[in-house]
Amino acid sequence: MARTRHMHQRMGQRGVTSRLVDLTSHYGMESGDRIVLDRKNVEELLAGLETFRKDLLSIHEKGGLVVIESGETQITVYRIDSFNHKKKATYAKH
Repeated sequence: MARTRHMHQRMGQRGVTSRLVDLTSHYGMESGDRIVLDRKNVEELLAGLETFRKDLLSIHEKGGLVVIESGETQITVYRIDSFNHKKKATYAKH
């Protein structure tokens, strides 16, 4: 989105970076012609981010996950390393 010269001046005066403006535009709440990202909203976003981080760490500990989907239906899920090619070869010999 284009920014006016006035916007650039105020950003410089107030120590606001482009990234902060983008975050506010993306995650803020619309109120007329304003977009507001207040402390309460930031705290909610941070709590969600911490939950997201914990979930990603859980997936990381499992070595990664695979979800099999067909259209809008999720069929199964498994760890990336759960399929062992050596076991497959062993079972095939019996």
